[in-house]
Amino acid sequence: MDNKKLYAFLKAAEAGSQAAAADALGYTPSAVSQLVSSLEKELGLTLLERSSKGVRVTAEGRGLIPLINDYLAHEQRIYDYAADVRGLLAGSLSITAYPSAATNWLPEIVGLFSKDYPDIHITIMECVRSDIYEHLDLGEAELGILTYADPMPYEWIPLAEEQMLAVLPENHPLADACSYPVSRAGQDKFILTSQGQDLEILNILKRNNVNPEISYTTYDTPVTLAMVQQGLGVSIVNELSACRWNEHIVKLPLDPPEKITFGIACRSIDQLSSVARKFLEYAVRYLTKSEK
Repeated sequence: MDNKKLYAFLKAAEAGSQAAAADALGYTPSAVSQLVSSLEKELGLTLLERSSKGVRVTAEGRGLIPLINDYLAHEQRIYDYAADVRGLLAGSLSITAYPSAATNWLPEIVGLFSKDYPDIHITIMECVRSDIYEHLDLGEAELGILTYADPMPYEWIPLAEEQMLAVLPENHPLADACSYPVSRAGQDKFILTSQGQDLEILNILKRNNVNPEISYTTYDTPVTLAMVQQGLGVSIVNELSACRWNEHIVKLPLDPPEKITFGIACRSIDQLSSVARKFLEYAVRYLTKSEK
């Protein structure tokens, strides 16, 4: 069956006019009329009642519309499947992520994914939350790996919880303590990362009614940790950010304890490319296994 006939009928039925259907489909009114007439002849049914005011769907036509929609949807699945296979054979994917996730998670996830799909080109953009949002909004990245913040303007898949830590110089008075009271941040010189936009840290301080002396502001956590090593102040970071930093620095759990949730954000899971959907499966599998 010629799908052009089906689309011509559906559009004419929807618009109530073969001329309007022709405009929508890029055909001439005569072509739409011929397509619908041919469909009626093929089926042996009258689908439209014509008049000088336009067209009206017959009872037979109304009964046929859901069947046509189902038929076209099933056919589209064939093309969608073929597109998915082609996309996974040779495609590309852009991911934007917190530097901590990009450093500690993505290399292994990408490694596992690339073993099965070696011809996929992957671009990773490490940045702070506001830049992640921008990359997603502009369509420059399909997936974003970051921590949850309310409101979350995207579809969200939680993946892993991480503890928040205080990081101190080796000579700090609390270096041998079991934990770091958040209230103490109001006394110490404080180093704030992510250009002062780190919502996790800001919310922790706000919940505990602490207004620290912000002595330094950095863009990225490694700079913050290096400054702590030099004795320039203290900071609060997530455990993932600090997991590779073990020399000349003290890491303590906060008092009261704080955790954050990492996950993957995207504008629409249903509209992800075949490559992004498949990579998402690998990321969820990897991080779920890591949490067990």
